[in-house]
Amino acid sequence: MSYTGTPPSAKVAIRQREVPQLNESVHENALLHRILAARGIRHRSEHNFSLADIPSPDTLPDIEQAVERLLRARDSGERVLIVGDYDCDGATSTAVAMLGLEMLGFRQLDYVVPSRFHYGYGLSPPIVELAVDSYQAQLIVTVDNGVASVEGVNHAATHSIDVVVTDHHLAPDELPAAVALVNPNLPGATFEGINLAGVGVIFYTLMALRSRLKTLDDKHSKAPLVQLLDLVAIGTVADVVPLDNLNRKLVEQGLRRIRTGHTRPGVLALLDVAGKTPERISTQDIGFGIGPRLNAAGRIDDMRLGVRCLMSKTLEDARLLADELNALNEKRRRIGSEMEQEAVEQLAQLNRNSTHNEDTFGICLKNELWHQGVIGILAGRLKLQENKPVIVFTEDDADHLKGSARSIAGVHIRDALQNIVARHPGLITKFGGHAMAAGLTLPKASFECFAAAFNDAIKQQLNGRHSIREYLTDGSLSTGERTLENALLLSNSMPWGQGFEAPVFFDQFRVLMQKAVGKGHLKMQLQAADSEQTLDAIAFNQSPVVANREWVQVVYSLDANYFRDTYTLQLQVQHQQACSLR
Repeated sequence: MSYTGTPPSAKVAIRQREVPQLNESVHENALLHRILAARGIRHRSEHNFSLADIPSPDTLPDIEQAVERLLRARDSGERVLIVGDYDCDGATSTAVAMLGLEMLGFRQLDYVVPSRFHYGYGLSPPIVELAVDSYQAQLIVTVDNGVASVEGVNHAATHSIDVVVTDHHLAPDELPAAVALVNPNLPGATFEGINLAGVGVIFYTLMALRSRLKTLDDKHSKAPLVQLLDLVAIGTVADVVPLDNLNRKLVEQGLRRIRTGHTRPGVLALLDVAGKTPERISTQDIGFGIGPRLNAAGRIDDMRLGVRCLMSKTLEDARLLADELNALNEKRRRIGSEMEQEAVEQLAQLNRNSTHNEDTFGICLKNELWHQGVIGILAGRLKLQENKPVIVFTEDDADHLKGSARSIAGVHIRDALQNIVARHPGLITKFGGHAMAAGLTLPKASFECFAAAFNDAIKQQLNGRHSIREYLTDGSLSTGERTLENALLLSNSMPWGQGFEAPVFFDQFRVLMQKAVGKGHLKMQLQAADSEQTLDAIAFNQSPVVANREWVQVVYSLDANYFRDTYTLQLQVQHQQACSLR
């Protein structure tokens, strides 16, 4: 069973965010002022969410070259092929590119999303051959990929096909010879929105193209690109990029469009099958509702299914596709559950070695029958459970393993793999990724050597000290602050997410009642230590840690639970541990 709370045996540190003294209040609500100030907000203008002052596309690398080449393709009627990626960011990026370019006057458009299982990631030579044979492409535009596609771009050149790359991933040592390489994370780039997801980069590219059309007095210069912000919000949140000032604005504007019904049928259908209501959509609903269902297409089947759903013109068509995506997500969950049980058994065998936990800093697990599309999810769950970087491997081909890595705070997983490449040439066939996630392939015969090298690389980054699970909280709440009004305010005031985490608090409570509900969850009734206030609470995937009438320290968030048309206050418990009342 997966464990979203903290295992009782884990070493835990609970810290409180520092709240700086400011010359002005950043919000009229004292609690929200405290929370925002602790996250670096210094002025009220930093959370007005207006798009009027977002950075201009002008400083994006190669943006002028991209606009010129796209405009030439449009005006000469060239066949343009969008090459996407098989995750949620890739699906939304593909849909934004298709819909946005159509708004801007392009008529010869099509797209392809490489199959995870047949082609792998990105613009590869086989995808170029597909572009030539099946689509007769004259210009290729990549979205959410391409910065590492050196061979693919070179192969396109042999067919006299130009490539415009739009991407956000970190640049490798060698860059592709594309006609334009639009990526805010290129070395030397000065664009301030370095945390854009792939969908954000293609959206910015469309804005730059529209700006050029305005100077030409083109009839498409008033294209309502704002209509694409629902998809920009979904892709940005699902890709777990940091919600900096720019991304918060893009996400909030997208959420507002969905809440007011200004969204496309595919989004409405996905929310419906996920049991979510558009009027109350939050970043959490994207992360746990929409994102997994879109990702399921790329993990289990074909991401074109997800793109088709997002681009559906009628709710009837969208609902049929959303039902298929939901069924794929259920299949993915069943597969993941079986894989997780097998992984837990592997870990148990490792843990029977009394020195294993003390000597292990990074975990590698392997089963050649595990599903390629689900190993990343499994790695993510295990790293939460073990609080250690994890790589899960399965078969890639007869001679190679494919691995998916997930990391913890304080460990840059791509740097760890780069360290291994430098110290052990030939041990890894290929790899790529960023700080918290990566993918790699290696020869089957190298697995044991790699696992040892990986452990050493992680140990080196951690300076030989095991990481302690840390909860960074917003401190304690008074009885007067634990209110439904505050829960609703916190839910609706900000788009919370990576780098701008939702507020959590830390207090002591007496357990009045607790019972198991659902699939391994814990329903609780708690009494505050500082008053007679009684509160309902839910602890997902957790078991009791004390008996009734005893005291617990709890890390929790305020939750406005909506049931039968009524909101009620409940605490959502992230961590609990026994304590003595102070």
